[in-house]
Amino acid sequence: MSEVKTFSPDEIHVSMTEAALDYARKQLANHPAQGILLGVKKSGCSGFMYDLQLAKELKGDERQFSLADDVQLYVTAEALPYVNGTEIDYTKNGLNSTMVFNNPNAKDECGCGESFSV
Repeated sequence: MSEVKTFSPDEIHVSMTEAALDYARKQLANHPAQGILLGVKKSGCSGFMYDLQLAKELKGDERQFSLADDVQLYVTAEALPYVNGTEIDYTKNGLNSTMVFNNPNAKDECGCGESFSV
């Protein structure tokens, strides 16, 4: 018998490492936006893909996380159950840099790290 999980928007937690916050600050300093917007799309090899962008226009149903005095993270209502507990990191490897999503809900991830399934 499978376990039934309940979802309460009050219990949502999303965080960013200092490296990710520093990168977000640089992006926000160069582009006018209210913060960073995190969503998910049905796409990729594994089913879902993270959609991270500057929050220039909000629908109004996003959940706001104040991660620092100068960085606001907005998560779309649709993405909340998929990203609960996620830590967003920013890594550099040689000339390449990327945002990394450490998501405890992801059961599988594709080899390129672009998509995940729950």
